Order: sequence, then C-alpha cells, then structure tokens
Amino acid sequence: MTTTTTTPTTVNSDYFSLDEELAPEELAIRDKVRQFAEERVLPVINDYWERAEFPDELLPGLAELGIIGTYIQGYGCPGMSRKGAGMVAREMARADGSINTFLGVHSNLCMGALYMLGNDEQRQRWLPAMARLEKTGAFALTEPDHGSDTVALETSARREGDTWIIDGHKRWIGNGHAADVVVLFARNTEDGKVNAFVVEKDAEGNHPAGYGPTVITGKIGKRAILQADIVIEGMRIPETNRLENCRSFADVSRVLQATRGGAAWEAVGHAMACFEIAADYAAKRVQFGNPIASYQLVQHRLANMLSELTAMQLMVNRMAELAEKGTLTNAMASMVKMATAQKGKWICNEARELLAGNGLLLENHVARHLTDMEVVSTYEGTDSIQALLVGRDITGISAFR
Repeated sequence: MTTTTTTPTTVNSDYFSLDEELAPEELAIRDKVRQFAEERVLPVINDYWERAEFPDELLPGLAELGIIGTYIQGYGCPGMSRKGAGMVAREMARADGSINTFLGVHSNLCMGALYMLGNDEQRQRWLPAMARLEKTGAFALTEPDHGSDTVALETSARREGDTWIIDGHKRWIGNGHAADVVVLFARNTEDGKVNAFVVEKDAEGNHPAGYGPTVITGKIGKRAILQADIVIEGMRIPETNRLENCRSFADVSRVLQATRGGAAWEAVGHAMACFEIAADYAAKRVQFGNPIASYQLVQHRLANMLSELTAMQLMVNRMAELAEKGTLTNAMASMVKMATAQKGKWICNEARELLAGNGLLLENHVARHLTDMEVVSTYEGTDSIQALLVGRDITGISAFR
C-alpha cells in the first residue's frame, strides 16, 4: 500500500474559539477522531481515492473508536450530543470525505432509519452488530428519475401473505453493493404510501434474489466510497423486515431532517482542511524572493476564506444547539446545509487556486476536498432545493409543482 506522509497543520482554523465551548466528552470525541484521521486515514486515502476503492482496512479502527451510531441511545451506540455527532463528521471530513460519507450512510442514514422507523425488536436485531461494524449498512431512497423529487419514487412493494414483492430501480446508493443491511424505500401498491424495508444478506453473504447492484464508475469526487445502481426485480422480503413506523413519506422526511445536519458539518470539515492547507502553503511557498503569504493579494484571500469558514462554524454550532432543544426546523436545516455547501465549495476552490498547479496534485489533498465538496453540495438536497425550502418558509408559497 502506497502511503502519503502528512504533517498536521499548526494554523488556527477555529478563529472564534468555538471548540472551547464544547463539553469534555465532545472534546474527547473531536480529539480521538482527529487523531485517527491524521494517523490512519490521511496516509492511505489518496491511493484508495485514485484507484476508486474503499479502504476496508480502516473498518476495525473505526469500530474501536466507539463513534458508530452517534446520537442513537442504547443498542450499543454512544448516544452523543448533536455537537458530538458534528465533531465526528467535521473531523473525518477534515481528512477525507469518502470515509465520512461511509459513516454518514451507515451510522446516520441506515442506523438512524432503523432507530426511528423500526420497532424495538427490529432495533435489537440489527443495531448492535452495526454499532460494532460487524455489519455495514446502506440507505436506498434515490432513484434514477427521482433525486430531488424523491417523494415521487416509483419502486413498488406488493404484499402476498407474509411476503412483500419489490420491483424498481435505485441509484447513487452509497455502499449499496456491499452492505449487509439496506434500508430500502418503496411505494405500497395497495394504498400508494411509502414504506421502508430491510434488505439483508443471508448467512452465505448473498443479497436476496432480485437485488442486482452494480458499482457506478467514472466519478470525479468521493471516489473511495462506492455507490451502486441497483435494479430490483421480484425481490421477496418478509413482513418482519418491514419497518412498522414508516407509513408515509413524512416518516422518511423525519429521518432526512435528523441527518441533514451531518452534511453541513462535513462541509465545515472540508473547508477547515483547505484553509489550513492554503495558509500553511502560503507561509512556505517562496516566489519573487518572498513567501507568498507576505503579498497583499494572498493575505486578502486568506482573510476572506477564514471569515467565511468562521460563519460556517457559527451556523453549524447554532444548528446543533437548536437540534438539541428540539426547535430546529426543516427550513433552518435547509438554510445551514445550503450556506455551508456554497461557502465550503468557495473556500476549497480558493485554496486550489492559491496552490496553483500544486493544488491539482492529490499529495496536497486540496483537489480531493474540492471535488468531494461538489458531491456534498449535491446530496442531501441540492443548493437549489434547499433555497426553495427556505423560500417557502419565508413567503408561505411553495415553488414546487
């Protein structure tokens, strides 16, 4: 395995000292995830990213961190605060977006759906093994023709006795080709309501007949987490694998609202990394006899990057506080996701330009963060969709037709 030597930055990217307000247990989460990311993820991730392979070698170490399941209470999960969960996403994304996406899909979307939509027996059946990473998960909602309008999903579920027959097509499903447990959403043909079903591998490690995943290739971002295109034909799922608390798309939305904040924290992590790399580079890179950090244009660029980064940090911290109190609304979460995605992309692009040609090299990490931020701005709701959700809240008029 090819490794890349990295030196942790000495640049202060927490300009308003927000981390000083973290509780001791939240600081402990930050520090152990940061150490793992710097010592275990950064040295190997570029090689995996370039080869478009997932680093399975990291799973045992991730399990040992005790972070899987983040805010979920019980079932072997750590029951973190919202800021604690935010630290997991921020610090992992500060190293790499692909590993963070794996955690978001497995720990937040899949396990979160099981926790929120399953009954206690179903939680006991799947969550403890997933918290130990003995089993990995996926969340199958998006379809080829239904990304932003997932409410219109076409995958169907027809009941025959104690069995459901599922037909349809899912796409962009992170870990969907390999997951042991897949929470899959389909429309009940009887009443048209969206239900959730758990697709699980058998003892031999095979998915049910009719579940046909193919890994999507040719991506320019998040290359070390594999997404699947899944054709589903006559797949039979027992009634015991239907999550009984998912009765409509409104229940799906509850899961999405609970996890949307993770994408905003991830954007902060990417932005922190790129600002730190750019500031370090500017101090070391000499042109025309001086470090480029001494030039006005570079200082102006760094000052604006840090200003936008600080605004992002303030937003996600306030979002976590509101979520903890139970007063975070869908529109608030949408605003934070929209703003952090936009600012994060801009900061990563500024860093790429500041590094000039060197910013194109994987060894400097900025290019990976930049293309990963393109993905962050797309998933969990594009900037345009988030803007329409906020706009509806402002005006009382829905722009969705």
